[in-house]
Amino acid sequence: MASSADQLVDDQLAPQPTGKPIPWIAFAWCAVLLILCYLPTLIPLVKQWSNDEDMGHGFFVPVIALYIAYLRRDLLFAEAARPNYLGLAIMTYSAIQWYIGSLGAELFLQRTAFVFSIYGAVLLVGGFRAIRILILPLFMLLFMIPIPAIVYSAITFPLQIFASRVAEFMLGVIGIPVLREGNILELASQKLSVVEACSGIRSLLTLTFLSLVYAFFFDPKPWMRPVLLVATIPIAIIANAGRVTITGLLSEFNPELARGLFHEMEGWVIFMIALLILVLTHQVIDKTYKLVTRRGSTAQ
Repeated sequence: MASSADQLVDDQLAPQPTGKPIPWIAFAWCAVLLILCYLPTLIPLVKQWSNDEDMGHGFFVPVIALYIAYLRRDLLFAEAARPNYLGLAIMTYSAIQWYIGSLGAELFLQRTAFVFSIYGAVLLVGGFRAIRILILPLFMLLFMIPIPAIVYSAITFPLQIFASRVAEFMLGVIGIPVLREGNILELASQKLSVVEACSGIRSLLTLTFLSLVYAFFFDPKPWMRPVLLVATIPIAIIANAGRVTITGLLSEFNPELARGLFHEMEGWVIFMIALLILVLTHQVIDKTYKLVTRRGSTAQ
């Protein structure tokens, strides 16, 4: 699904094919050894993907990253690899970081050390050119690492308060009396607590990852990827605030709709709406860009 603009950039990166492939055997050996060395870190990471609803997308990150790398294989084959031993230094630093993280039981340091080791392995085997070609899938790998607990707490609480305030305002506009105390909404029928799971961080993490995937497959312009990545932040936050508002509204009709299966289904519906808004945002930005570009060409 490579696009024309991507192809233009790729042509600048790669001259005509010389028939000299990069050393895949060496890279495969590096990959196997890295997985074996970091296995004590990777096993708990995969378990967290299974148990942590915020990280359910973690299973898809390495698969999609590998697929995108596979799609760019022609560029990697187009020119002989130029190994760079700076990659070995990066891998050595990553090993030291992992050791320090294991001494302090700091999971984030251990897990990011594995990702940095992959960067080092690509640089060691393929050189900076391979890094440029694979920059997107390499960056995507960071999305399989959970946010550190201290950062998670610092992000979720403001999001909880924001969602609570928006829900309080919207319910008041609708005509439903509500009293807010922090992240707790007191309605006539019950109290609703906007807990961490309802902060919107879950949809934010997944939506930001999907924005990169969507931009790669559906838009040829490289600059669209960071633009959509940034656009997902307000989309996810506003969509989650709408979810809290709808929960409060439905609970006035039936308190059971604010919990259990109904609440989970509501979350999925809101997420799909947020994804649709992301697609529409892309269409608006794309059409605006084409309109401005066309007018600029006409003016010249």
